[in-house]
Amino acid sequence: MANKVLLADDEEDILMPVSATLGGDDRYSLILARDGAEVLKKAHEELPDLIFLDVMMPKMDGFEVCRQIKSDSETANVKVVMLTAMAQELDLQKAEDAGADYYFSKPFSPTALLAKIDELLASD
Repeated sequence: MANKVLLADDEEDILMPVSATLGGDDRYSLILARDGAEVLKKAHEELPDLIFLDVMMPKMDGFEVCRQIKSDSETANVKVVMLTAMAQELDLQKAEDAGADYYFSKPFSPTALLAKIDELLASD
């Protein structure tokens, strides 16, 4: 059975290459979301194994989305990887405080993202 991966970003230039990388791999079932509210809705509907979560999104930022996912017993065990162009120490701390399992700075390689998916899902 394919692992469900929810990719949440409002930028097409992030969604396109990651979608192409994961979409061609039958080990993963890709779910897309473009704002914070949609992420929460799909996280509860789909119960993904992993969420790649942009920090700066419409309706609700990624830090708040991560906090809500990690504080809900239904979704608390979902792995969350924050994606952001902001790689300041404060942002890393905010991601950790929100409960994120990992933090990727943009730009990043889709291949590196794939390796991190494998690593995080293997740790279950």
